[in-house]
Amino acid sequence: MTQATTKHDIPTLDQLTGGVFTAATSGERAQRVRDWLAGNPAPELMQEVFKELSGRDKGAARPVRERLDEIKRAKGQEVIAAEWADKARALLDQPRLNIADAMAWQRDAAKAGAPLSREPLAGLKANLAERVKGVEDLQHRAQVHREAAVLLAQRFEVLSTKGWQDAQAAEEGLRTDVAHWTTQADEIVQDPNWASLDARFAPQLEASRSQLQVVSEAFHSALAQAVAAAADAQAPLPPVPVWADELRAGRGLPPENVAPAPAPAAPKVDPAQRAAAEAAVEASLSKLEEATAQGQGKTSQAAANALRAVLKEHGKLVGNALEARVHAALVAAGELEGWQRWSADKVREDLVAKAEGLLNRPEGQALGGRKMQEQLRTLREQWKQADQGGVPNHGLWRRFDEACNKAHKVVEAWLEKVRAEAAEHRAQRLALVEELRAWTAEHAGDADLKARNRALHQFADRWRDGGHVSEKVFAELQPLWSAAMTEARGPLEASQKASIERRQQMIAEATELGAAPQLRIDAVKALQQRWQAEAQAVPLERRQEQKLWDAFRKPIDDAFQRKSADRERQAEAMGEHDRAVLEASKALEAANATGDAQKIRAAMTALEDALRGRRDAAAAAPAAAASEAAASAPAAGADTPADGAAAPAASGEGAEAAAGEATADAGEAAAPVPAAAPKAAPRPVVAVRGDDRPGAARPAAAPAGRFGDRRDGRDSRGGPRSGDRFGRDRPGRPGDMRGDRAPREDRGPRLGDTAFRAQRDAMEHAQAALRKLASQAHGEAVTQLLDAWNKRDGAAVPPAQELGRVTPSVRNQWVQSLSAAPAGGDAGEALLRLEMAAEVPTPPEQLDARRALQLKLLTKRNEPGPAETWAQDAARVLASAHEPTVARRLQSALKPLLRKG
Repeated sequence: MTQATTKHDIPTLDQLTGGVFTAATSGERAQRVRDWLAGNPAPELMQEVFKELSGRDKGAARPVRERLDEIKRAKGQEVIAAEWADKARALLDQPRLNIADAMAWQRDAAKAGAPLSREPLAGLKANLAERVKGVEDLQHRAQVHREAAVLLAQRFEVLSTKGWQDAQAAEEGLRTDVAHWTTQADEIVQDPNWASLDARFAPQLEASRSQLQVVSEAFHSALAQAVAAAADAQAPLPPVPVWADELRAGRGLPPENVAPAPAPAAPKVDPAQRAAAEAAVEASLSKLEEATAQGQGKTSQAAANALRAVLKEHGKLVGNALEARVHAALVAAGELEGWQRWSADKVREDLVAKAEGLLNRPEGQALGGRKMQEQLRTLREQWKQADQGGVPNHGLWRRFDEACNKAHKVVEAWLEKVRAEAAEHRAQRLALVEELRAWTAEHAGDADLKARNRALHQFADRWRDGGHVSEKVFAELQPLWSAAMTEARGPLEASQKASIERRQQMIAEATELGAAPQLRIDAVKALQQRWQAEAQAVPLERRQEQKLWDAFRKPIDDAFQRKSADRERQAEAMGEHDRAVLEASKALEAANATGDAQKIRAAMTALEDALRGRRDAAAAAPAAAASEAAASAPAAGADTPADGAAAPAASGEGAEAAAGEATADAGEAAAPVPAAAPKAAPRPVVAVRGDDRPGAARPAAAPAGRFGDRRDGRDSRGGPRSGDRFGRDRPGRPGDMRGDRAPREDRGPRLGDTAFRAQRDAMEHAQAALRKLASQAHGEAVTQLLDAWNKRDGAAVPPAQELGRVTPSVRNQWVQSLSAAPAGGDAGEALLRLEMAAEVPTPPEQLDARRALQLKLLTKRNEPGPAETWAQDAARVLASAHEPTVARRLQSALKPLLRKG
C-alpha cells in the first residue's frame, strides 16, 4: 500500500520508531511505542505515526494520541498564558492602578483557563497582589493620617480653653507632633502608589494639612502674644478669650464684655413693593427647586434663567434670607446640569461597551438565547433611563443600537429553536392524551388497583416531563389532559372511596377495642390483619393513608400504653420485703464507695440476711399450718380405729373441702395478723366413700397418673405421691419419682423488678470491689516481701494471711533465708524454676538457660516439678544477694503463685 500523502513510508516509520509496525503482538507494539515516546520525538513525526498506527492498532496508538493532545493543550495554554501575561504587564506598567481591574484580571484569567500556577503568570499574579496590597495599605494610611490631623486640631482647641501657661508648657510637644505629621504626610504623597488611590483622598489630605497649619500658626501667634502681654502690661491682649481674661485679671482689670457692633440699618422700602418683589422671586425659586429635586436638567436650566431675570429686576428689594435661598438654588441647578451631562455620557459609554461585549466573549462563555434577550432588554431600559432629563448623544446611540441589533440575531435564532421545540412538545402532549384514552379503554376491567395506580403515576410523570410549551398552548392542552386523567382514575377513585369507608369502620372498631376495660389481643391482631389486607388491596394517596393509619393505631397504642402503665405501677408498688432489700442494697453500694473490705462484707451479709428473711417468712407459713393440722388430727379422726391406722384418703367434695380449709389455714398463718386471734376448729369429716368400719378392708389407693402428679411431690388430688405411675413403691425412692434428689427450695414470693435489679447490681459491684481490694493487697504484700529481702529484715515479711497461698512453715523458711547473710551460690536455676511454675515469660538473654533446664527436668521423671517446689525455690532466691533485675523477675513470678485460687 503506497503512502502518497505522507512524508515517510511504512518501512521508514518502522525504522524510526524502533519496529513498532513489525511487532508480532499488540503488547509488544505498545511497549515499543512507549519506548519510542520516551525519546521525545518531533510532533510532526508523531502525527504521521499516529495516522498510520491508529488504523492498525488503536490500543498501541493511544499513547501517541495522548502525547499529541498534551502538546496541543500545552500550546493552547502557552498562547493563553502569553495573552494574559501581556494584560498583567500592561496593568503593572500603568502609573495609576485600578484595584478592580487587577482583581478582575485574576478572575477572568482563571475563567479563561490560564495556568496561573506556572510562570510567568504566577510571578505576575504575585506582583499584582503585592501592588494591590500596597495601594490598600496606602489608602488606610491616608485615612488614619487624616484622623490624626483632626486629633491634633482638637488638642489645639482644648489648650485654648485652658490657661496660657499650660498651653506654653505643651507648645514644644505640639510643634514636634505637627512637624512629624507633616513629614509623614509628605511620605504618603511621595509613595509610588499615591497616583493609584481614589481621587477623593488627595483633596482630603491636603485640606487636613491646610487646616492643621492654620490652626497651628494661629495657636502659636496667640500664645506668643499672650507671653508678651504677661511681660508687658501695655502689650495688647491675645485673641483667645480665656487667656485674655486671665491676663486682664492679672493686671487688675475687670473682664471685658463688649457688645457686638450693630449692623448698618437697611434703607427703608415700601412694604407693598417689597412684598410684590419677594412674591415674584419666590414663585421662580419654587419652580427651580422643584426641577432640581426631580433631577430634570433641561427644566432646571430654564427655571434658573427665569430666576436670574426676576432677580435682576427685584434683587434689591429681596431680604437676606430669600437671597441666600436663591443663590443656593442657582448653585445646585448649575451642579445638576453639569453633573447630569457628564454622568449621562459616562453611563452611555458603559452601556455601549457592554452591548459591544455581548458578542466578543471568549469561547465557552458565550451567552445563550434567553440570557442574551434578558441582557438586551436590561441594556435598553438602562439607556432609556440615561436619556431622561439629559442631553441626548446621537453618536453613542448609533453605536449602541448597532451592537444591540447584532446581538439580537442570537436571540432570533434561539426564538426559532424555541418555537420548533414548542410545536414538537405540543404534538407529544397530544399523543400522550390519546395514549391515555386508549389505555383507559383497554384496562377498563382490570382488578389490580396497584398496577393501575402505578401506571397512572407513570402517565403523570410523562406529562410533567413533556417539555416546555407556552402558556396559551398549556391552557389549551390542560383541560384535555384533565378530562382523560379523570376518566382513567374513575374506577380507582371509586375503590378508594369504598376503601376509606371500610377503614373508617375499622377505626371505629379499634376505638371500641381500645376503650374496653380488658384489652383483647386476639381481636386486635385480627383487626390489624384486616387493615393490612385492605391497605395492600387498595392504594391511597400517601398522606391520606398515613393520616388514616395514625387514627387507626392511636386508640390501640393508647390501650397498650395504659396496660404498660398499670404494669409499671404494679411493679413500682413494693412490699415490706422489697423495701428492706432495697435499703440493704443501697447500704451495700455506700460501703462499696468507701473501699473498706470489712464494711463491704458486713453490708453483703446484711443484704443476704434480708434475702433469707424473706425465705424464712415464706417457709414459716406452711410449717405453722402443718403443726395446727397435727394438733387437730385426733379431734377430726374420732371414727379412726384404735390401732392408730390412718383413715382412707378422702375424695370428691370432702377432699376438696379439706384441701380448701388447709389452704385457707396456711394463708391465715402466712398473713401478719395481730396477736392471738381464736382459730376456728377444723370441720369434722361428715362422710367418706367406702367402708370405714374397724377391720374392714381398706380400698387401694388410686394410682397416680403420669401427667397428674405435681412438682411438689403430691398427686393431682392433693395427696402425697405413694409410688410410681403404676402405684408401686420403689425401693430407695419412697414417694418421689425423682429418686434421691433433694426437694426444691421454696423461694417464696418473687422480688419486684426494682429491688431485684438493685440487689443484683449491688452484689456485682461488691464482688468486683472485693476482687480489686484483694488484688491491691496482694501486690502490696509482694512489694513488702521484696523490701524485706532488700533490707535483710525478717521482721518486715508480711503475715501468711496477706501472702496468699503460703503456709506458716513456708513463711518461716523465707524469713530464715532472707534474715541470714547472702549465700554465695547462684540462684539462677531457682529463679527459672519459679518462672516455669508461674508460667511467666523469661528475659530473652535467659531463654537458652530455661530450655536447657526444661530438657534437664524431662530426664528426671521422679523428681518434683517446679509447680511443687516453688516455695523452696523462692527461699533459695531470697537467700541470695538482692539485685534489682532478679527482684523484678521474682516479683513477676510470685504474683501469680501467691494469688489464691
